[in-house]
Amino acid sequence: MRETGRLLLLRDLRDLHLAATENSLQWETLAQAAQATTDDRLLDLAGLGRPSYGQARALLDQHTVVAGPGTGWDLHEYWHSSLTRLGEQGASELMLMAKSRHKKVENVRQCFKPSAEAIAE
Repeated sequence: MRETGRLLLLRDLRDLHLAATENSLQWETLAQAAQATTDDRLLDLAGLGRPSYGQARALLDQHTVVAGPGTGWDLHEYWHSSLTRLGEQGASELMLMAKSRHKKVENVRQCFKPSAEAIAE
């Protein structure tokens, strides 16, 4: 890819990130307003913008189901694999701790399962 193409891709990624950040801020502002006014309908609406971890796991399973409930993708395993990929690409244990929000390095090590190819390198 030429340098110009890389810069355009970088700009597009930056624009996407800024749009997602703005969207997240708007949902957060709506959620705070809903809490301040104790408006149940508004609280329900605000909850749709940022699902809880449990809701996200259920949605992922529901939309990737293979043979009935509980057979879809597992968000927790996906989380582990993302930490493993970061580690294989050279991220430090400190960075993995920050990304995973683990306070103990031992917990990060349990999540980090490098492939045989990565270990061989």
